[in-house]
Amino acid sequence: MPPVCPDGQDLPVFVDVEASGLGRGSYPIEIGVSLPDASSRCWLIRPAPHWQAWDPSAESIHHLSRALLERHGRPIRSVAEELNEVLAGQTVFSDAWGNDMPWVAALFDEAGLVQRFRIEGLRSIVPDAQLENWNPMRERIERDLALRRHRASADALALQQTWAALCR
Repeated sequence: MPPVCPDGQDLPVFVDVEASGLGRGSYPIEIGVSLPDASSRCWLIRPAPHWQAWDPSAESIHHLSRALLERHGRPIRSVAEELNEVLAGQTVFSDAWGNDMPWVAALFDEAGLVQRFRIEGLRSIVPDAQLENWNPMRERIERDLALRRHRASADALALQQTWAALCR
């Protein structure tokens, strides 16, 4: 059974988070969203001074160095404010809820702001029977869209377009 795709409604919003690593003490370094009109937004995050955990193997995947984040990352509070502005009142979806939700929560905690949107897992909008089709379709979408970099906004777009393709 395909995901429920209401006629005439906008696409669901998807979020993806790149992080300093996967272990304890890891933190968000980039957040990307794919919005209902299929446009994307992305924020590089300048780490808080006490956010020190860094996994070189994670960097080898996302290719974002700490030095790059120090130079070009946005202040934590600014990113949290913009996320709230763009996503307020919405439910956004993640294929890695167990990682993405705590990283976004860490961002808002550090910013001292209340998160004004919810993050739900992929399973809440993709029926179990369709999950086996998810990864093959996502791989096809990534090829079709020529998404070669492992970055948050590209990953969020791939998730959203995979959901849309499974609706057809």
